[in-house]
Amino acid sequence: MLTPAEWEIVALSLRVALVAALASLPFAVAAGWLLARRRFPGKALLDAVIHLPLVLPPVVVGYLLLVGFGHQGAIGRMLGTLGIEFAFRWTGAALASAIMGFPLMVRAIRLSIEHVDRRLEQAASTLGASPWRVFRTVTLPLAWPGLVAGAVLGFAKALGEFGATITFVSAIPGETLTIASAVYGLMQVPGGEAGIWRLAAVSLALSLGALLLSDWLVRRQRGEATD
Repeated sequence: MLTPAEWEIVALSLRVALVAALASLPFAVAAGWLLARRRFPGKALLDAVIHLPLVLPPVVVGYLLLVGFGHQGAIGRMLGTLGIEFAFRWTGAALASAIMGFPLMVRAIRLSIEHVDRRLEQAASTLGASPWRVFRTVTLPLAWPGLVAGAVLGFAKALGEFGATITFVSAIPGETLTIASAVYGLMQVPGGEAGIWRLAAVSLALSLGALLLSDWLVRRQRGEATD
């Protein structure tokens, strides 16, 4: 059984991961469609920039966010005048998690859109449908398993994000203390093994469930029989 403090950590982690996945999903869909359906100068560079968080140390990503979105950063000061803050807030944890999971989302969505038969899109266009209507009524419904799979992957990645989050927003109880940062903190405390095992078990169950759901959706899209 989890303690009340651990339940609070789990609830905060789920909120951060859910917001991160849902907030970045529209941008991931746009980027995935752009990479799958358009040719333009700089496409390879855009693809590389999108996947940069996968190869950069998470601490570097967190530091760049702190420099840009911190209270002294250019973007942070501008948003501060509007009453929007990210540094050392749970919204900042969601932002860092969204950036780290964004490449996984884009990749899943891009592959899904690439599997959509272009002849169906062309047929809709010849019947007078606008590009937006073709995307909304043909591409999107056929690619939806990949969209959901991408969102699930982004959620799972956000749930376990640590390096970028702790660098950008620290580990403040009740505000930014997620499962990953709580486990790290308990490792520094004598006798914290019990709490580590409880939180690790919850993290394992949530992440495994998300990955299994993502795999099932991909198999369904490809028409493969599930085990």
